[in-house]
Amino acid sequence: MKKILVIAGALLSFGCASEPSLQTGPDAEYTFDGLVRIDNARFSQAWIDPDVDLKRYNKIMLADAEFEFRAVKNTSRSTISTSNAREFYISDANKQKLIDTVTAVFAEELQNSKSFTITDTADAETLLIVGGLLDIVSRVPPDQIGAGGIYLSSLGEATLVLEAKDALSGETLYRAVDRRRVEPVGREMMQSNTVTNYAEVRRWAKRWASRLREGLDSIHE
Repeated sequence: MKKILVIAGALLSFGCASEPSLQTGPDAEYTFDGLVRIDNARFSQAWIDPDVDLKRYNKIMLADAEFEFRAVKNTSRSTISTSNAREFYISDANKQKLIDTVTAVFAEELQNSKSFTITDTADAETLLIVGGLLDIVSRVPPDQIGAGGIYLSSLGEATLVLEAKDALSGETLYRAVDRRRVEPVGREMMQSNTVTNYAEVRRWAKRWASRLREGLDSIHE
């Protein structure tokens, strides 16, 4: 059990003030598929198979990620300008740009792993990484012609769901869930435009991707 705690801590807790610990006893929280809750994990919610030895894995496969956008009505600019709306419609083009940006950032970051190589062939040493961004919300209103600069404290938010599975059996070995806002550095107001917005999206995605990559590498350290 101590070995499992060390591995779970390496994968899920870097940056935490407290050491991670698996819940035990009659009040321990288990998922429907047998994972046990980790307290003090880096992600807001995390679970792991208490019997898994992740050190036997040294390759990762990347499954196609799921992107789910909150349904928001596409209203006119004039309607938005006179309302107190805080959730805004995302065009199909911008949805695809966000998908492409986040996908590229995760692929780039995981390519830099020191302990894992990316493969497209499943074997006994391969972890399948399944990810998704769910309930994606935009806080960015459409450009207002003649309205001057738009300054925002948040560009949006989304829930990240990550799973690591045994690539051969499909068994889920760990799961992490975390919801975060896309905020400027220092949480100060920033001027909103296409260039700055997607720079912040890249930085936001890289933060998550780096934590995943560092956690995977820590398994073998």
